[in-house]
Amino acid sequence: MSEKQPSFIGGHPVLDFVNTVAWRTDADRRVDRVSGTEGWLRWAVTAEVFPAVPDDELPTGDGELAGLLELRGALEAVLDAVTDGQAPPAPAWQALRLALLRAREAAALPPRLPLRWEPGARDLTDLRHALALRAEELLSGPGASRVRRCAGPGCGWFFLDRTRAGTRRWCSSGDCGNRDRARRHYARTHPAAAH
Repeated sequence: MSEKQPSFIGGHPVLDFVNTVAWRTDADRRVDRVSGTEGWLRWAVTAEVFPAVPDDELPTGDGELAGLLELRGALEAVLDAVTDGQAPPAPAWQALRLALLRAREAAALPPRLPLRWEPGARDLTDLRHALALRAEELLSGPGASRVRRCAGPGCGWFFLDRTRAGTRRWCSSGDCGNRDRARRHYARTHPAAAH
């Protein structure tokens, strides 16, 4: 995992949203990789949650940064529980439920098939609504059973495992996978250091 620029390895915008925290499961190294209204709006365009626009035409507005981060925390807790085979914590589930209800209330439902809620694309409130609706799409569809958490120590990023056997372990073979291979190689070649 890279700490600097947002990565889009999750395979779904909601997973990439939660993955905007580097070293998610290591409290000493945990760091937000996106910050501020402008940073989140740029992330939304790059993640294709908002339509592409020239940089000087990025949507503006203060929106609700606290609400966006609350949704990210709720999704993090829900996804942790899902990948552990447990029921989501009640507070996180309730926060996700409320975010989804607000998103549907604010979104348009154009009269065409297939039915699809369409949130706005102006500010952080719209981003929160769009991500809540995408979370419903992910967690109610076939992808829900393919959500995995990286096995790299401290990483904890989420991804959709699209391998045939469902055995992917790392967010990225080039990052956490390489670290694990190097760790195992060192343990084999320096057996005294492993104790």
